[in-house]
Formats: sequence, structure tokens, C-alpha cells
Amino acid sequence: MENRSHALMTGFFTIALLIAAVLAGLWFNRDRTERVPYVIATTESIPGLNPQAAVRYRGLEVGRVDDINFNPAVAGQIVIRLSVDQETPITTTTFATLGYQGVTGIAFIQLDDEKTGSPLLKSEKGHLAALPLRPGLLDMLEKRGLVILDKTNQITTKLNNLMSDDNQKIMIGAFDKIGKTAEAYGAIPKQLEPTLKRLPELSAKAEQSLASFNELSGSATRMSKNIDRLATTLQAPDGPITRLTDTIDKVGGNLQDVTSDLTLETLPHVVSMTDEARISLRAVKRTANSLSDRPQGLIFGNSPATPGPGEAGFVAPTK
Repeated sequence: MENRSHALMTGFFTIALLIAAVLAGLWFNRDRTERVPYVIATTESIPGLNPQAAVRYRGLEVGRVDDINFNPAVAGQIVIRLSVDQETPITTTTFATLGYQGVTGIAFIQLDDEKTGSPLLKSEKGHLAALPLRPGLLDMLEKRGLVILDKTNQITTKLNNLMSDDNQKIMIGAFDKIGKTAEAYGAIPKQLEPTLKRLPELSAKAEQSLASFNELSGSATRMSKNIDRLATTLQAPDGPITRLTDTIDKVGGNLQDVTSDLTLETLPHVVSMTDEARISLRAVKRTANSLSDRPQGLIFGNSPATPGPGEAGFVAPTK
């Protein structure tokens, strides 16, 4: 009986010792860090995120996820409650994203701040501060991947339409025309070869023509100068025209003096000769004036007279 009682006492003592060791371990390992509660409300998907998942601030572990539930007030909204170390600088510009650990796919909450130095965000158990959850890298890749796939499908559809049978025939016909055009352009140099061979001869002739034209221009210039000198000489104050005019005037005066001695038959002949002399003198003066104003008329002829009223080409003057 004593052996059994000793064994029973030993068993009770062992069990009590184990319970005490477990309680002591829990006591010494309990988390005494003071944490501040926050909440995240989102309609984004959160694959791989579970309660007790880590909360990290720019890579440093600062808390844990306490609870994940649906919001009964808003259909489809997920509410994530988390606790963050009191010393973590959670500000009004802090936001959360989902991060993933390596290839395991275990998710955690990644906190970051848009602007350093923003005011701190206060949160209490009775008034939990909300942090926005932004799409993570995988979510952005998924959304953009869907957009890229959609555009790829559109491009594929357009390429299929472009490479239809009718369009292929059109493109083949266009390439055929381009080939024929290239062949036609290739034959142009052969056709131009005779003309190109004649270019030196044509150039020499052009130079000869230019030299002849220069000589003609020089001759015309010299002739024009000579005509100008002739007109100047004729119209000079003591020139031939002036002297001829004076002589005719003197002859006319003498004629008036001797008209009384002339017979009636001789006087008309003298008057007629005087008028003809005056007309000839006027013609000479007009010729001299014309040569002075337009000496090139000797070579190229006189310009046509301006049409008068009733004639072809007449233009009435405008006010």
C-alpha cells in the first residue's frame, strides 16, 4: 500500500510540475509590448492573408493582424483589424499594401508613408483609425495584364482582318505594281543616255550663244551711246537744228520784206517751200527726240501706238 501511495504522490507531483512549467513559460513569453489598434476596410482581394500575419513598416515588423471579418453593414467589404507597436510613426499619409514572403505565398501587411513629417494618426479602442489599403504589386500586374491581354486580342483581330484573302490579293497586286514601276525607272537611264552624251555639245553651243549675245549687247550699247551723242549734238543750242531754224526764220523775215517786190505767181511757190522746210524741220526734231528717248528702236523697232477710243485694246482711264 505504501508503494502505491508513493507512486500516486510522485505522479501528482510530476503533473503539477509540468503544469507549473507551462504556465511559467507562458508568463515569461507573453508579449508585453503596448500596441495601438487600427482597422483596414477594403473591397480588394487579400489572398494569403490570415490572422496573426505580420505587420511591417517599411520592412520592419511592428505588429500583428488580430482579426479578419466581413463588414455586415457594407456587402463585399472586408475589415482587417491589426495592432501596431506604439512607437511606430503611423501618420495621416500612411497607407497599407499586401506583401508576400518569397515563394511561400504567405501574405503580410506592408505599411508605408507618402510624405515624411506628416501629423501622427491617433487611434483608440473606441475610435479605431482607418488605414487605406492600396493594390499591391501582384494586383497591379493582374489588372494591367488583363488590359494587355485585351489589347493583344484587339491587335490579333485587326491583324487577322488585315491578312484576309481580299487584302492579301490587294497587297500582292501593290507589290507587283511596285516591281513594274521599279523596272520602268530602271529603263529611264538607258533612254536618257543619248541626251546625256549630247550635253557637252549643247553646253558648248550655249556658251557660244551667250558669247554672241554679249557681243550683240555690247554693239547695241555702243550704238545707243552714239545715237545719244548724235541727238545731243542735233539738239544743242548751237547745233545744226538750231542753226537751221534760225536760218529759216531769217529767210521768212526776208521773204516778208521782199513780198512786195514779188509777183503774185512767185509768192505762192516761196510760201510753199517755206512750209515744206518747216515740216521737214519738225520731222527731223521728232526723229531726234525719238532717238534720244528710245535709241533701241533702231534695232527692235518702234513700240505700237496706244489705242484710242473706239480702237481695239483701248482701256478707259480710271479716276
